[in-house]
Amino acid sequence: MGLLSQGSPLSWEETKRHADHVRRHGILQFLHIYHAVKDRHKDVLKWGDEVEYMLVSFDHENKKVQLVLSGEEVLETLQEKGERTNPNHPTLWRPEYGSYMIEGTPGQPYGGTMSEFNTVEDNMRKRRKEATSLLKENQALCTITSFPRLGCPGFTLPEFKPNPVEGGASKSLFFPDEAINRHPRFSTLTRNIRHRRGEKVVINVPIFKDKNTPSPFIETFPEDDEAGKASKPDHIYMDAMGFGMGNCCLQVTFQACSISEARYLYDQLATICPIVMALSAASPFYRGYVSDIDCRWGVISASVDDRTREERGLEPLKNNNYRISKSRYDSIDSYLSECGEKYNDIDLTIDKEIYEQLLKEGIDHLLAQHVAHLFIRDPLTLFEEKIHLDDANESDHFENIQSTNWQTMRFKPPPPNSDIGWRVEFRPMEVQLTDFENSAYVVFVVLLTRVILSYKLDFLIPLSKVDENMKVAQKRDAVLQGMFYFRKDICKGGNAVVDGCGRTQHGAEPAAEYTLMSIDTIINGKEGVFPGLIPILNSYLENMEVDVDTRCSILNYLKLIKKRASGELMTVARWMREFIANHPDYKQDSVITDQMNYSLISKCNEIANELCECPELLGPAFRKVKYSGSKTDSPN
Repeated sequence: MGLLSQGSPLSWEETKRHADHVRRHGILQFLHIYHAVKDRHKDVLKWGDEVEYMLVSFDHENKKVQLVLSGEEVLETLQEKGERTNPNHPTLWRPEYGSYMIEGTPGQPYGGTMSEFNTVEDNMRKRRKEATSLLKENQALCTITSFPRLGCPGFTLPEFKPNPVEGGASKSLFFPDEAINRHPRFSTLTRNIRHRRGEKVVINVPIFKDKNTPSPFIETFPEDDEAGKASKPDHIYMDAMGFGMGNCCLQVTFQACSISEARYLYDQLATICPIVMALSAASPFYRGYVSDIDCRWGVISASVDDRTREERGLEPLKNNNYRISKSRYDSIDSYLSECGEKYNDIDLTIDKEIYEQLLKEGIDHLLAQHVAHLFIRDPLTLFEEKIHLDDANESDHFENIQSTNWQTMRFKPPPPNSDIGWRVEFRPMEVQLTDFENSAYVVFVVLLTRVILSYKLDFLIPLSKVDENMKVAQKRDAVLQGMFYFRKDICKGGNAVVDGCGRTQHGAEPAAEYTLMSIDTIINGKEGVFPGLIPILNSYLENMEVDVDTRCSILNYLKLIKKRASGELMTVARWMREFIANHPDYKQDSVITDQMNYSLISKCNEIANELCECPELLGPAFRKVKYSGSKTDSPN
């Protein structure tokens, strides 16, 4: 979760006084990095995934499941037994926002050979086993995107009541500060976002209107005027950063061979973000209610929206410099590659002074405006010990701003004086219940990057259309019901066009560039409309040397994506909806009780640990041969 400096955190008023200093030195740090490594080429392909986990505890007697606030203790033990003992340990563990959360990654990045795809699931299984071994009886490690009763009374173990006072971090009516990780970054972020904004964050998610759901659905908060004004009819109201950053996701980071390749990948993958987000939809429930959305993106965007009323356009600009159209957690606002420039049709708010400074230093227009756009934001956390830094050898001030611009894609310069190359991070995916599913989504995206680079594919459409796709992708059943803008002819590579088999034809005439397509068409193809991403990936694999075991694994992963796109298999969100709808206690009133939540999370845990099959979610069970020398079979 971004930069984790140690030290004495400053209040918002103190941080604000140093904001210009942080921005000024952040730009100097970026320039030092850029000039040192701008011409760096031939970095090898490396990549890795990040999986976020929740710790849960089952009370089997009372049919209740709670989030266990022991993430920091579990993390400390994992790090002590792992990387601190053995630098080559196969797993790495990091803190996350919730004190019931941890994040796991492979110990070393994966490389460029095809056989690496056959180690992803094995490593994810290692992570799950490693962390689970440290838990107490009746506790489990879950990969669920959003805990259905997050913010409901007694949702944590031990139980804490929210204390909505000004001196606290979130001032939430629902989310106790004890559920926030104790690292000072997290509570400081929470408090400073609220103080900068001038009020609590406001999250309103449309409720799913079932047969017996009150209409209008209205909640009242007599003890809190702020909540009374902020909550909307027919919406589930939430008021804290924890409702967004306390969810789990799945991310992938790639190292490119050069800065230009990184910029190209950044642009191409940005157009894929809404599609993969809808395909991975896994979060239909919030604060004990069934919502009318399937993805967490808008929730997390609102949960960290630090814009003032002036910046949101609700009051005339007086104390702030800019109108800012989006939260700092949102979709990207500009393409970075030359081929993307003509599709930059979103008004971009930039710090003109920083932009001019970057141009004078030899940074091109596209990268300069990208950085100058990131730096319209204030730093949100600052540690007293980290104000004065060596700009030539440190990058904390740059990362302070960079790592709190949480966008669908992140363009990542190398850390100073490191052997790490230019990277891009793919950020929109929701975490899945099983290691098999999470591996499938990771392998699909990584394979897609290989095909994009090998075939010089072009997915670019106007960025405003990508934004529209992001809105559609979050809707209920978007994977089946939604229509998405997508480029029709993706096979343009400079002056050459590449067909699905990798052959080139010169002098192709441009056609109407994009149209509305279903996800089934985008992923699986439709004759005369679009070739489909899976058929293109299969064509690529046919031209590669792949051992039988790896090919089997990849085909199983692609089969899952293919069938989720066609509707033959459910998304996690659809499966969860049907599980609750069919629960004997459900009264068709959009309410998820403790007992229903217990049943759901118990089932999720059984599926994740292969104690039962779930063909409607995963397809028929198949025998998985391990590559570590041991053999593990699927259940039954």
